[in-house]
Amino acid sequence: MTTFNKITREKVLDCLKQIREPLVGEDIVSLGLVREIEVDKNRVFLHLESSVEDPRLRDQFRETIIQSVLAIGASGCDVHFSEKPKCGVNPSAIQPIPGVKHVVAVASGKGGVGKSTVAVNLALALKKLGARVGLMDADIYGPNIPIMLGIPADKKPETAGQSEKIAPIDAHGIRAISIGFFADPEQPVIWRGPLLHKTIEQFLHRVEWGELDFLVVDLPPGTGDVQLSLSQWVHLSGAVVVTTPQEVALGDVRKAVNMFRQLEVTVLGVIENMTGPVFGKGGGEKMAEVFQVPFLGDIPLEAQIRECGDSGLPVVMGYPKSTISERFMKIAEAIRRALK
Repeated sequence: MTTFNKITREKVLDCLKQIREPLVGEDIVSLGLVREIEVDKNRVFLHLESSVEDPRLRDQFRETIIQSVLAIGASGCDVHFSEKPKCGVNPSAIQPIPGVKHVVAVASGKGGVGKSTVAVNLALALKKLGARVGLMDADIYGPNIPIMLGIPADKKPETAGQSEKIAPIDAHGIRAISIGFFADPEQPVIWRGPLLHKTIEQFLHRVEWGELDFLVVDLPPGTGDVQLSLSQWVHLSGAVVVTTPQEVALGDVRKAVNMFRQLEVTVLGVIENMTGPVFGKGGGEKMAEVFQVPFLGDIPLEAQIRECGDSGLPVVMGYPKSTISERFMKIAEAIRRALK
C-alpha cells in the first residue's frame, strides 16, 4: 500500500512560491494568482488566476504546478484556472473625474517605507510649484493622512451644496479625503474586497474635487484589491514607487512595478526613502536602472521628517529651505515635467 506524507495548506503554499508565472516571471503567490487551496485526504485542489491565453502554454503551466505539488507528497492535484481580467481593467468602467487633469498613484511593494510621508510632501511640493492639488488617502486599513496634515479627529467632511457630494477638507492649501475622517480612530477597519472597492469609487467620484492639476493617491502597501479598484475606476496618469535601500524592500519593488505594467500604468519613477547609514544607499537607483524607469531622487532618514509628520506640519511646509524640502521640490518638478 502506497503511503504519502501528510500535506498541509502551508506546505502547498510554500511549494507554489517556487513556481513562476510564465509571462511575468515572478512567483505565483507574490503575484496574487492563488485564489484557493484545499487539501482533502492528501489530495490538493487549487483555484488560480491566470493571464496565459495560449492553450499549450497553459497546459504546460498546469502540468508544472501538478508535478510540483505531487513531488511534495500529495496523492493528487486538481488545478482550476479562472481568467485574470486583462490588465485588471474594464475600459467601460473608467470614468474621468470632472476637473481633474492628472491622477498620480504613490505606491510601495511593502509597508514601512514611508510611502504616506512621500505622498503628503509630494502633494504639498506640487502645490508650492503653483499646481492645484488634491490628496486621496486610499490606505483604508492604515489611514495616516489626517495626522500628517494636522486635521483634527473631530473635523468631518460636509456635503457640497445640492450635489450631495462630499466636500474634501482643506489643509495647507490642498484638498484631502481619507477614511480616517469618517471612522472611529480607536477601531480597526475590517472590510473585505467589495467594501474597499466601493469606498475607492466613492472617493474618486463622489467627492467634489473641483479643478485640480493633480490628484495624488496614497495607496496601501502591496498589490491587492485597492490597487486594482483604482485602475478600474479612473485613468491613472502614472505611478510613483517608494522603496527603502535595503534588499528586503527592493524585492517588493519588483512586484509593484510589474503590477503597474500589467495594469498598463506608466511608472513615473522610483523614490528611495530613508537613505543613510541605517538602511544604506543606492538600492532604489539600481532598481530604477534595472526596470529602465526614472530615478526621481532619494530622501535621507532624518528625525526632522518624523517630527513634522507627527506635528501635522509636513517638512515641505515646516522647513521649506531644508535639504529635504529641496529634494521633494525636485521630485515634484520631475513629475510635473513628465505629465505636461
